[in-house]
Amino acid sequence: MDVKELFSLEGRVALVTGGSRGIGRMIAEGYVKSGAKVYVSSRKAEACDETAAALSKHGTCLSLPQDVSTVEGCDALAAKFAALESKLDILVNNAGAAWSAPFEEFPESGWDKVMDLNLKSPFFLTKALHGALKAAAANGRHSKVINIASIDGIRLNPWETYSYHASKSGLIYLTRRIAARLVQDGILVNAIAPGAFASEMNRTARDHGEAVAKRIPTHRIGAPEDMAAAAIYLASRAGDYVVGETIAVDGGVTFASIGESSPS
Repeated sequence: MDVKELFSLEGRVALVTGGSRGIGRMIAEGYVKSGAKVYVSSRKAEACDETAAALSKHGTCLSLPQDVSTVEGCDALAAKFAALESKLDILVNNAGAAWSAPFEEFPESGWDKVMDLNLKSPFFLTKALHGALKAAAANGRHSKVINIASIDGIRLNPWETYSYHASKSGLIYLTRRIAARLVQDGILVNAIAPGAFASEMNRTARDHGEAVAKRIPTHRIGAPEDMAAAAIYLASRAGDYVVGETIAVDGGVTFASIGESSPS
């Protein structure tokens, strides 16, 4: 057994939504450095272009901007991808949003925006790219879908993020259901539930990392390589016997904490 080959993504094609920053960029960089040809997508074209240019220093990374907050947007991204590639080995559904407001004031807009992008879009983008994923699996190797959930889909955080909690817990169960169907086509579906990683969405970890780290069993917030490693494992041959699983990458917050919940 060649361990390097086990974790290699050489010759694979990947698409990462929300790939221009934060966790998406961490994953995209890890994939590029592991030999994959990576398309990064987000709604901001300039951010996509900048990230693709930066990551291209390490391998092949291309910009494919698109807003996937609607079914039409998901279909448009799939069409753009199909014009460039005949198959897709790895899809990472990472684009997401959050909303926090008191229970009495929580708006319908804050519910719909988060549920649409975090839960509806991963389903319809995977559906739109089903043909490309099947084509990649036709040569005897599995293609992969990796949904980026959150530990907030497993346990509560201290904030009133009602739609975020609901969307991420829903995504974890949706991952299992899609996995049961797509495994028939040679497509393996799993999820990652990140904890505290410094990002635009998780400003608490970004701006108050030391304080957050004190309440994490490993006493630190997540590093880019922590997220990249989990995503590479699931995307590579190393993860070929893992199906429908959600891996918490959180320093032990979810399953090894005693006492007060740690913020994600």
